[in-house]
Amino acid sequence: MTCGPAGESFAGRAAKGGQGVCDSLRGHGAEPRGLTLALEFTVGIDSLAIIVSAEIFDVIVCGAGHAGCEAAIIAARRGAKVLLLTWNLDTIAQMSCNPAIGGQAKGQIVREIDALGGEMAMNADRTAIQFRLLNASKGPAVQSPRAQCDKKAYQLRMKHVLEHTQNLQLLQAEVQKLVIRGNRICGVETNIGLNCGARAVILTTGTFLRGLMHIGNCKISGGRLGDFAANALSNSLDNCGIELGRMKTGTPPRILGSTIDFQKCEEQTGDPTPQKFAFYDSRNGTELIENFDNRSCWITHTNATTRDVIRENLHLSPLYSGEITGIGPRYCPSIEDKYVKFPGKDGHRLFLEPEGNGTDEWYINGLSTSLPIGVQIKILQTIPGLEHAQIVRPAYAVEYDYAPPAQLYPSLESKVVEGLFFAGQINGTSGYEEAAGQGIVAGINAVAKIRGEDPIILGRHDAYIGVLIDDLVTKGTEEPYRMFTSRAEYRLLLNHASAEYRLVPYAKKYQLLPERRIGAIEKAQAAIDHWCAIFNSGSDSIKVQLLRSGEEISFPPEFLTENTSVQEAVKYRILYGGYLARELRQIEKMKELDFVKIPQNFSYDNVKSLRIESRQKVEKIRPMTLGQLLRISGISPADVNLIWIAIEAMHSGST
Repeated sequence: MTCGPAGESFAGRAAKGGQGVCDSLRGHGAEPRGLTLALEFTVGIDSLAIIVSAEIFDVIVCGAGHAGCEAAIIAARRGAKVLLLTWNLDTIAQMSCNPAIGGQAKGQIVREIDALGGEMAMNADRTAIQFRLLNASKGPAVQSPRAQCDKKAYQLRMKHVLEHTQNLQLLQAEVQKLVIRGNRICGVETNIGLNCGARAVILTTGTFLRGLMHIGNCKISGGRLGDFAANALSNSLDNCGIELGRMKTGTPPRILGSTIDFQKCEEQTGDPTPQKFAFYDSRNGTELIENFDNRSCWITHTNATTRDVIRENLHLSPLYSGEITGIGPRYCPSIEDKYVKFPGKDGHRLFLEPEGNGTDEWYINGLSTSLPIGVQIKILQTIPGLEHAQIVRPAYAVEYDYAPPAQLYPSLESKVVEGLFFAGQINGTSGYEEAAGQGIVAGINAVAKIRGEDPIILGRHDAYIGVLIDDLVTKGTEEPYRMFTSRAEYRLLLNHASAEYRLVPYAKKYQLLPERRIGAIEKAQAAIDHWCAIFNSGSDSIKVQLLRSGEEISFPPEFLTENTSVQEAVKYRILYGGYLARELRQIEKMKELDFVKIPQNFSYDNVKSLRIESRQKVEKIRPMTLGQLLRISGISPADVNLIWIAIEAMHSGST
């Protein structure tokens, strides 16, 4: 494949005499809709090979999971010409694990995606069958929205959005090879003979890179039950000099709802007034849908008998027989892992979750395992309500390749291959929301790259997405990374309701939202600032009344005419004002270090007193600022001071 200059069509370089083959291909329906095909001849070692090629795209996204969908949509909405490649159009936005969106810290990420112009929030709202606000009894800073979704409806709606997004083309094909000239990406090769040029490429491969599934001693090649593995692309990454590691995740069995005895289980209903993910006030409420099917989930528990069955068959688990070498998720362990690591606990809670309104499949949250299917059946027979449950899809573990994320810049661009971006599980994360958050940042930055714009770099004080990416590129990860509120040092500032206000400067700069919506957000922000100033003044202020628990508060009539989101934001800022001010002071101190850039050509060998361990870490990660340097595990303030002095000496021309 030849990579031409930006915007050059392959059609202009079609080989003489190729028109007849082109006509033949078109006559047999081989031309994908929206792709201008041409012929390009390359001389192979043994024969003349004919390669079908397409014109150059601005951005190619490889993989249509949650990261890929957000990356493709935002890049196209920014005006880039985008191609989204996936080997199965029927599994776009597939919920490979539990049929739910949101949860602790994850719900905040979904709202941040909405504030940045993404689609996950709206898709979840439109396909939800239950809403719950987690930690509702605790402070607003750690409250997180969560929704059970209709699994198929979620998938089909996202596919429909992609199909109708301007500037975005879909194609069912497997990416097998990256095409690189020098150290820059310039396209991809597929398994259908179509080789596509691109100015930027985003890899969102999920669990498919050399994916290997385990059910007892049965091994099945693939990244998800029923799907194949992407072995060729792993080889291509190896050849590019990109380091790969191995991780493992798992999923529980799906069972038939008609075989569950719900009378033995505890019902868990949804909230009567749902907390939606998308922000509707800034959309004038025009897209808000009030009606939805409020389905219940159910709770049951494992017990001592379950424990005994698992212990008796532990030798059959590939996790403990040595068959699985990938590192699994610490915070979502398999059921056999739970009993090994917590031997004194007989029972573990399980959540039974409906997979949708058009199916009777149920997901058993908390029962992930790779034990043989016969043992899985025995386990179910010990659990109240599941004694006669029929398995329709077995539980399994899956191992897959990932690219350790310390190889990335904070923009999610590769340090090894220019113009190549990574997002989602390929970076070592777990969860739909973490993947989608990375996807939208990669999509924004891929377009910024080809336009010569500065990348969007979300700070740890800006968003949970900022915390996520900073942790990945600064500290790396050797196990599947999951976001928690405890990972964010400024979580009072990052409450889910404030996402629009926090991120509107980025939405304006990168034109991520319609002007009307940005205007509505700024108008609401001005109203919040106005009322906070009024209520914080005076000795007998609203602030004093709010701080006195149980005291009836008399708000001015004008304040009560503001929309509910503005009123709640004002109350939050007043009630937690002292703590918020302290976090803001901490942020200002850290910004001093984040403003000090470390030159790309800076040599740590010139820092004579730097410890060998510190030198090895900074050489590997290559931090971009002193703030990022300080956040690297094992780097001390003394190390930062030594490097700061060396940078100043470099700038002043001293030695």
